[in-house]
Amino acid sequence: MKAKLGIAPIAWWNDDLEQLSDDVSLEECLRQAGEAGFTGMETGRRFPMDAEVLGPILKAHRMSICGGWFSGLLLDGDMEREKERIAPQMALFKAVNAPCIVYGECARTIQGDRSKPLATKPQLSEDEIKVYARKMTKFGEWCAGQGMPLSYHHHMAAVIETEPELDMFMKHSGEGIPLLLDAGHMAFAGGDVMRAIDKHHRRITHVHTKDVRMDVIDKLDRSRESFLDAVVKGAFTVPGDGSLDFEAILKKLADHGYEGWFVVEAEQDPVKAPPAEYAKIGHRALTQALAAAGYRIEGQSS
Repeated sequence: MKAKLGIAPIAWWNDDLEQLSDDVSLEECLRQAGEAGFTGMETGRRFPMDAEVLGPILKAHRMSICGGWFSGLLLDGDMEREKERIAPQMALFKAVNAPCIVYGECARTIQGDRSKPLATKPQLSEDEIKVYARKMTKFGEWCAGQGMPLSYHHHMAAVIETEPELDMFMKHSGEGIPLLLDAGHMAFAGGDVMRAIDKHHRRITHVHTKDVRMDVIDKLDRSRESFLDAVVKGAFTVPGDGSLDFEAILKKLADHGYEGWFVVEAEQDPVKAPPAEYAKIGHRALTQALAAAGYRIEGQSS
């Protein structure tokens, strides 16, 4: 079983709450990630969107692009408009041989609004999810046909957040829209990560190994506190520093034959959780868990 280890720059710079950002350049971020042992990095706001500019930077740090977020608006938007919006990112990702674009549905989301409590997240009926899922399938099929597949990110404070919502989305969508499994978001939403893998493993093409601090999450007042409030309080962390059993999670993925990227994505306050230090903690924990699950890590840089 083959695995690749990547990390997201959100530990260094938070795109939703810029005050939770370390004052480091892209080059320094890549250097620290490589020093920790990672060979892949997802994109963020300090990445140039020009492959001729980005390519040499990646090469200098022996780093590849292992994915990257796209703020989709397809729920309420026009298909042709979304094709236009995603085209620049698609061109870049194809040029640098990225495996997928991470699709996050941002229509109606409250994930970036500190004035909106978690309990006020958008709700869709099953009929609405059915229409949306079919629309997403068509969009995913088009993206794959252009040479750059999507991987759909279920996410706190968005329309597909909870385990039942994900189940409905997967039921009504097709193979054309693969799934990104995010252990931390599923746990935060009250779902069962192991059960989600069992149910949806055939569609999982990308994995975010986000850990959670359940003691922080359990104390949240969801009627008053927002998703970003939870982030500031330290709801998320890297594997090896939180509440999830990643050895069990990775064994479950291995049992179902998943191979590919495992990406650490843990937005925290960089003052309280220095990114370089926590990158090493996450890498060490994942390396141990992957070995226990029978994976062989490709391209290990340290």
